[in-house]
Amino acid sequence: MWLIYFFKMITFNQVHKRYPGGYEALKNVSFDIAEGEMVFLTGHSGAGKSTLLKLIAAIERPNSGSVLVNNQNIGALKGGALPYLRRNLGIIFQDHKLLFDRNVFDNVLLPLQICGFEHRESGKRVRAALDKVGLLKREKSNPIALSGGEQQRLCIARAIVNRPSILLADEPTGNLDAAYAREIMAIFNSFHQVGATLLISTHDESVLQDSGVRRLVLKEGVLQ
Repeated sequence: MWLIYFFKMITFNQVHKRYPGGYEALKNVSFDIAEGEMVFLTGHSGAGKSTLLKLIAAIERPNSGSVLVNNQNIGALKGGALPYLRRNLGIIFQDHKLLFDRNVFDNVLLPLQICGFEHRESGKRVRAALDKVGLLKREKSNPIALSGGEQQRLCIARAIVNRPSILLADEPTGNLDAAYAREIMAIFNSFHQVGATLLISTHDESVLQDSGVRRLVLKEGVLQ
């Protein structure tokens, strides 16, 4: 009898997250995501999806329970260890967080500058990321000149320029029409095919239909 063991890239074990004032965003949440797996995180507005993603990125810390990312206990990490954790994470925020005083190229360059990459290597990586999302010809444009779908692709390029092993996306198709949404999901599928681990928060039924991808469903902070 053959036994197949999967490396657990993300593990939540009885996680509670309570904000000041007593609001419980997550209640006793437990799940595993295997290395190279693609998972959708769904649920109503306010269900706790964004909080869950922030816990993985150590933007928030759990009040109790444990969050393990690549075998590191997020709740126990010291501040100096966070940059090393985040080098392996690509994060696509719901509100983009683009810098409108910098062009497309420099927006994508920023994570590499923070990590201290050499100038020539940084340029190669930025152009490779922009080419991947179809924005190479717009590298000198200001983000404000891009369409909504192009701005979302710019966010993806910035998230992947470090070549992370884990990609987190918070409602990446939420404000896009169906055609742009399909383009964005095709980009995510291409990352999944080369072995990246993806956790994508969405309530977009056009994305979820017939995807064949595992879902984690939150309702009022509880995993269903």
